[in-house]
Amino acid sequence: MIARSQAACDALSDEDDGLKRDVLAHAGNRWSLGIVHALGVSGTLRHAELARRLEGITQRMLTRSLRHLQRDGLIVRRDHGEVPPRVDYTLTPLGRGLLVGMMPLWTWIIDNAATFQAARTRFDRGASDSSDVLDAHNGPDPDDRAG
Repeated sequence: MIARSQAACDALSDEDDGLKRDVLAHAGNRWSLGIVHALGVSGTLRHAELARRLEGITQRMLTRSLRHLQRDGLIVRRDHGEVPPRVDYTLTPLGRGLLVGMMPLWTWIIDNAATFQAARTRFDRGASDSSDVLDAHNGPDPDDRAG
């Protein structure tokens, strides 16, 4: 798995590195993933419908996230040219690929939520030594046996 991860990183040239960071920064953020999810589940949505589905998002952040996603080809914006204005958004095949690609990560996070919470609790209590995390994940250290 580590070799595969390294190979994927090595496959990106230096000139692509900026693109990779940009796409990860905005396509992987909370609001962009929320937009991709909402469009993936519901299909085409209007701007106001997206705002209602993403509790807590500001108008500015929604517009900014939509523009980033559109620029990278993850969504398509359709302006119907009507008054009052009617604009809607749809996932592209690339956007559907992002949604499908994120599913294993989301599943992994859900499956490990209790472990994350236990690690945070240990850390917040001051047990931030990495060996504490390894011991908790791998079971008791055989060298710590009494006797």
